[in-house]
Amino acid sequence: MAIRVLLADDHPVVRSGIKAELDGADGIEVVGEASSGHEALRLVEELRPDVLVLDVVMPGMDGVEATRLLRETHPDLRILGLSAYDDSEYVFGLLSCGATGYVLKEEALDTIVEALRIAARGESWLSPKVAAKVMKRAIGEEEEVPLTERELEVLRLMAKGWSNRQIAKELFISEGTVKNHVTKIYARLGVHSRAEAVAWAWQQGLVDPDEE
Repeated sequence: MAIRVLLADDHPVVRSGIKAELDGADGIEVVGEASSGHEALRLVEELRPDVLVLDVVMPGMDGVEATRLLRETHPDLRILGLSAYDDSEYVFGLLSCGATGYVLKEEALDTIVEALRIAARGESWLSPKVAAKVMKRAIGEEEEVPLTERELEVLRLMAKGWSNRQIAKELFISEGTVKNHVTKIYARLGVHSRAEAVAWAWQQGLVDPDEE
């Protein structure tokens, strides 16, 4: 029987590229596509796929929350995380919620197919960079990074004086998602304003105050 796959990613180009690769692979059937976490939950219930290839960063509901909810309601579903980021928050958030594996988007498409087949068997597959993070945490050598790569992107644009709307347009995400990132930045840094957050970025050498 073919492995029934649901793709969940808010970028149509990414979805179409992965779908084209999966459609050309033996024994794999793409049964549906979702562009948000909420839609992924609905389609899992409707289509009952064997494997969900789930983007970690999506509008409305991120992959970590979607994974947590799906593991409660569909414990047999294999979830393969897919992300452009290897931040510890995303990696360990997704894995701790029950994801079967974590693939970086920088991997070749045929590698994603291999990871999907392995996940369908209930085995774990991690991109090398992700596996290295898991190993470092296991031996107590993980580096503590207060912000994710996406949050650093937002902070750098904040330092340029950009509004949430401008940042959203630049990063191709919703304004609500930008607000969520800003809130998390404040919480992680223990600050209460954009000025304080930007000052922290200057102190850490993440932005050049003269340039900005």
